[in-house]
Amino acid sequence: MSYIKSLNKWANAHTYYPLDMLRISLGIFLFYKGVYFVSNLNVLIDLIEPVKSVAGDVLLVHYIAPAHFIGGFLIIFGLLTRWAIIAQLPILIGAVIINFIGKMHSGNLLLSSIVLLVCVFFLFYGSGRHSVDKYLKMQQ
Repeated sequence: MSYIKSLNKWANAHTYYPLDMLRISLGIFLFYKGVYFVSNLNVLIDLIEPVKSVAGDVLLVHYIAPAHFIGGFLIIFGLLTRWAIIAQLPILIGAVIINFIGKMHSGNLLLSSIVLLVCVFFLFYGSGRHSVDKYLKMQQ
């Protein structure tokens, strides 16, 4: 626990607006993807076709879309950012792997790899100074 506190202190001392904008952009992108997958279930089902035999359609659809939707919303405001990103990691790792199992889409591979790397960065960095987490912490 002290390690996480030391990471938070470092992040709060080195927080700049561009990093907050990157976090907000990541949240908006994930929120958009969640809304897109909810409104276009056929696209999501086509994307998870290569791993259909490993996990059921219903389980994946009911995890991917809400995790992006709710996780993106939380990341935008910087509320429970690390927990929201932990929920995104299996989805993003799966998105990278699906490109190698199924039909290769270089655009999807690049996009999912970039989002995965940004999520891993914010997993260690945290939500930053301009977030609801920091505001709530200062109210205590």
